[in-house]
Amino acid sequence: NIVFGGEFANFRQKNATDTRSTAELQKSLFFWYVLARMDLTRTAFGTWSGGRYMHFGEKLEEERFLDLIDRAYDKGVRSFMTADVYGLGGADEMLGEALTGKPRESYCLVGAVGHDFYNGQREGARGFPRFTDATLRGPEGYADYLREATEKSLARCKADKFDLLLLHNPDITGYTSDAVWDGMAGLKESGLADRIGVAPGPANGFTLDLILCLERFGSRMDWAMVILNPLEPWPGGLCLPAAVQNGVKVITRVVDHGGLFHDDVRPGHAFAEGDHRVYRPSGWVEAGNEKMGRMREVAERHGMTMLQLACLWNLAHEGVESVIPTLIQEAGADAKAIESKLDELAALPARPLDAIDRDSISGIGNNKGCMDLKGANPNFDGDEPLPDRWGLTPEHKEAGERWGIEPARDLVCTM
Repeated sequence: NIVFGGEFANFRQKNATDTRSTAELQKSLFFWYVLARMDLTRTAFGTWSGGRYMHFGEKLEEERFLDLIDRAYDKGVRSFMTADVYGLGGADEMLGEALTGKPRESYCLVGAVGHDFYNGQREGARGFPRFTDATLRGPEGYADYLREATEKSLARCKADKFDLLLLHNPDITGYTSDAVWDGMAGLKESGLADRIGVAPGPANGFTLDLILCLERFGSRMDWAMVILNPLEPWPGGLCLPAAVQNGVKVITRVVDHGGLFHDDVRPGHAFAEGDHRVYRPSGWVEAGNEKMGRMREVAERHGMTMLQLACLWNLAHEGVESVIPTLIQEAGADAKAIESKLDELAALPARPLDAIDRDSISGIGNNKGCMDLKGANPNFDGDEPLPDRWGLTPEHKEAGERWGIEPARDLVCTM
């Protein structure tokens, strides 16, 4: 019997009056997944974990990274996400190798395309340009690029389709262009992806951009990804009502808040040179640990780890259906093994966090105004949009009014 992590426990809880045996219920759940086509499970594994393709903590050796994916699968974490730009295809290849031999219907494969590393030139820390960059192609070429990039990513993953394909880190064109979303929908129609969605980032923000995208194209998309965790309820939480209203499920990432909820990054922690977290504001580790100390009582009362608390806090929000924390191997003798962090994720309790605990934690973690946000921003003073930042349009302002978001109050840095 294949049990999808906490999915069976949820299934059993929701069907408490069902008199069938556990084996019969497991079989029913399995065939429901197969017939419905595999969708994201409640817990998921991202290939940005382990330090190989994104610089968080120590870089795992290839064998250990492959073993980590195997371990995730064996313990019931059955959704795996990659992006074609990670390692310039290397993450795709690694994931494809790790999943070789596993029944295709037994896991959810999630891909992401959007950065054109085939034709574009890397622009330092900004990375590769989006495929919508006007110097690379016009709208008439968007669909062809998306198809080509998807087919190449699938070949590296040794798969014939993605269960979900995300538009990765779009620029302003990606959020608003009919040609882009016609191209994404075409991938679904051609069978290269069962579902499509959008993944803003990697920085925080894009609030009104995502809301507008959900309003315009939500009828075509299935999933959206946002940054959300108990120490960062803002601004990702502002997008959730629009996702719910438009029938789009939400994946949350950075659930661990840069590793803090793994509970082995303490005040005075030394990050290696090149680790992405060295660019965070000074004192973020100390401030985060202090707030986590006030949340710890909830975790202890429920008999769960801090990572599990963070995951269940995310899942307590309407619309949030899947969590993908970054699994990080920190340096030092006192660091937890990354395998144990994965085990905590796989053992995520089935019972939800109630609204009282959720709101109490939200109050402790309130971070409104703590940073400059990317995307449409009232403080943008340029004439032309940048790849990850641009000014407010009348459409942005109207969307804000519809959802009770006042940009000058709700989307600016005040600290």
